[in-house]
Amino acid sequence: MTRWTPAWLLPATALGAALAPIAAHSKIYVSVEQAQRDSFGAAALTPFPVALTSAQQDQLHDASSVSLPFQGNRIWKAADGGWFVVDEVVGKHETITYAVAINADGTVKKVEILEYRESYGYEVAEDKWLQQFVGKGADAPLKLGKDVENISGATLSSKHVADGVKRVLAMYGLVLKGH
Repeated sequence: MTRWTPAWLLPATALGAALAPIAAHSKIYVSVEQAQRDSFGAAALTPFPVALTSAQQDQLHDASSVSLPFQGNRIWKAADGGWFVVDEVVGKHETITYAVAINADGTVKKVEILEYRESYGYEVAEDKWLQQFVGKGADAPLKLGKDVENISGATLSSKHVADGVKRVLAMYGLVLKGH
């Protein structure tokens, strides 16, 4: 038996469905401390906070197109001259927290997704996809379709994580290199 709904109620029902919040999925993959151990083992890491000027923030934006300001209070220097940097980008709607371990020569040692808050596109946290950044330096394009593979259904997250890694490498060259 079909239930009858007054015709005048249909637009209100559709509007209610359109305005209902989309349930976001948040998953913590690894803590900062675990990501540090995964990248540098038991090596000592020393906090190395930096305060970026607005001109430096602008340079990072130009290098990567990431619009969120870079937070310089999540940087550590490794005993071997490497670096560990935690940063955030926006996926499609929500932020993605990730870490980049940088070798002493300025190339990517490891990238890990720490927390992913979107309801889809979580494939960017898969090690197989993240491995493509290893060995890349600031001179790498880090662009979808060039040297970064796109993930179908996670195009914006793929692009934004790649842009974020590019930003961290640019920040390394601008601020950390030589320290």
